[in-house]
Amino acid sequence: MNELNYITNDYSVKSWLLTKDHKRIALMYLIAITFFFFLGGMAALLMRLELLTPQADVVQAETYNKLFTLHGITMVFFFLIPGIPAVLGNFLLPLMLGARDLAFPRLNLTSFYLYVAGALFALSAAILGGVDTGWTFYTPYSSTYSNTHVITMAVGIFITGFSSILTGLNFIVTTHKMRAPGLTWFRLPLFVWAHYATSFIILLGTPVIAITLLLVGLERGFHMGIFDPALGGDPLLFQHLFWFYSHPAVYIMILPAMGVISEVIPCFSRKRLFGYRFVAFSSMAIAVLGFLVWGHHMFISGQSIYAGLVFSFLSFLVAIPSAIKVFNWTATLYKGRIYLQTPMLYALGFIGLFTIGGLTGIMLAALGLDAHVHDTYFIIAHFHYIMVGGTIMAYLGGIHFWWPKISGRLYPEFWGKLSAMIVFIGFNLTFFPQFILGYLGMPRRMHVYPPEFQVLNVLSTAGASILGVGYLLPLIYLIWSVFYGRKAGPNPWNATGLEWTTTSPPPTSNFETIPVVTEEAYDYTSRPEIPYV
Repeated sequence: MNELNYITNDYSVKSWLLTKDHKRIALMYLIAITFFFFLGGMAALLMRLELLTPQADVVQAETYNKLFTLHGITMVFFFLIPGIPAVLGNFLLPLMLGARDLAFPRLNLTSFYLYVAGALFALSAAILGGVDTGWTFYTPYSSTYSNTHVITMAVGIFITGFSSILTGLNFIVTTHKMRAPGLTWFRLPLFVWAHYATSFIILLGTPVIAITLLLVGLERGFHMGIFDPALGGDPLLFQHLFWFYSHPAVYIMILPAMGVISEVIPCFSRKRLFGYRFVAFSSMAIAVLGFLVWGHHMFISGQSIYAGLVFSFLSFLVAIPSAIKVFNWTATLYKGRIYLQTPMLYALGFIGLFTIGGLTGIMLAALGLDAHVHDTYFIIAHFHYIMVGGTIMAYLGGIHFWWPKISGRLYPEFWGKLSAMIVFIGFNLTFFPQFILGYLGMPRRMHVYPPEFQVLNVLSTAGASILGVGYLLPLIYLIWSVFYGRKAGPNPWNATGLEWTTTSPPPTSNFETIPVVTEEAYDYTSRPEIPYV
């Protein structure tokens, strides 16, 4: 177990709980976030079992409402938003910058405990009976009529928001102030650029959702007329406030994933990333434009048709920076020496699935089509192609790419490749039929449906079972590798980047001496090939 000792030979619980080492904090995040990933996944599997047949065979309507609420809240607020920044960002950002630690180590530990505190509130709400509002908390139902534990769940999300804010602040200051000598802005890894842009979205957007949920609590607890029309409130105000945060939150989830892919593709193509500056600036462009498109969630809500046209145009516009990234990743692959190792399989899967999610997002930006498929399974499929096909594929790709650095050990490559293929097949079998279901008119959030939709739902449930196996396999063999895997060495991929110049795992202070950067980013021209692992 020496591979996971980042501080001293002290393995006591106290040494972990009071650590200020960003690497140990990242590992504690990894454990907590993995728990919530599988909790949300179990809720999803129960929903898919219910949808095997058109009738309510497994759960009734009230329980089904609580299941999809638990799934949505758990996955969005306790896995997808904090996932890559809290785990990979925390572990890697100081290493990539040539720093000893993050700028504010105590603040980093505080952010972890805020995450845990918020998660405990959310768990208590689920254990006490659950919440049935959906992850969107739409008013006036959430603020007045629901008799479930809305306030407890909202408090959990409110507290967790502060964890994100502190992490984002830490990343920005660290990037500005703690770069190694010679590490100019345009020598930064694109992983750092992605987290830098994400941190600004977190700082600007998270207070909005916190205030919005606070207002829901005030209306629910003190009957203030904020969102409920019966009290003189306006429910559309809630939607504007909620989506002003929650659409940028999509980029909080996907931008770090794009940063991971921008590291993996050059390494396993043995080429400098095509259009480095375009990819870097596109991350900042996404961060800015992401705040201008929230109204496309409200095309049929009653907002002005002129506002709808403006939001439609801006939604088309925000696709351009993402398209730049996909084009540049693809151009990097062109004439590269491709190594189909596990991280690369996840990266290629990301490109394909994210592209489908992005193209269907452009379809939804069209007012006429959105009116037809709004609140159908088409929306579910689109969202999951971005979040699951995008963020989770990149998360798993990043975990596999940097696992030798994190653990000091190599995982079994056969099982890694197998799990990547199972995830890809299971994902498409789960969610592609939902595009068809949505286009045919099957509404989401319903536990019963017309019999003519059963075949596609059976396919989707079968895919979810396969997907679950694909997600379970890495948990097993990565834990196995910590005890029995071959030693990795400092740089098993012969990759560029400062994180690969120190030992695996890194020492407490990351580097014996602060490195000096003299090369451009992703300079693979003089790098040896990847050894067979």
